[in-house]
Amino acid sequence: MKTKEVVELIGVSQDTLRYYEKVGVIPPVGRDKNGYRIYKDSDLNWVYLVKHLRRAGVSIESLIEFCRLGQLPKDYDIQNQQKQILNNQLGELNEKLETVLNARDLLQYKIDNYDNHIAKINADTIDKDSVERLWEKKLNN
Repeated sequence: MKTKEVVELIGVSQDTLRYYEKVGVIPPVGRDKNGYRIYKDSDLNWVYLVKHLRRAGVSIESLIEFCRLGQLPKDYDIQNQQKQILNNQLGELNEKLETVLNARDLLQYKIDNYDNHIAKINADTIDKDSVERLWEKKLNN
């Protein structure tokens, strides 16, 4: 598959594809007799994986190391190192996800209760000492 087709299929720019290959986030891509990149399915898998992991916040450094290990001769220890990189990234993403979900729950609570809260403010039934304690709310945590 040519670069233009990969751009359309995976949704990354040509510059991004070149950058990924240059820094070693994906293995080197084969070329045809004219020097144009020809992407195989295994290359597409790398690009797809990297695109989505980058969007989720996985560092370039982690992806470079994962790719570097993937190009070494097959060895149980190397494969375990690759798996550990993935596990570490999954742990980090789960922590970020929990943080985002907690923020979402808090925002949803504020939106759901906004009109009632404003009505109390407008009726002068809330003062500085009678505000709710958001930190004590149990919001789907």
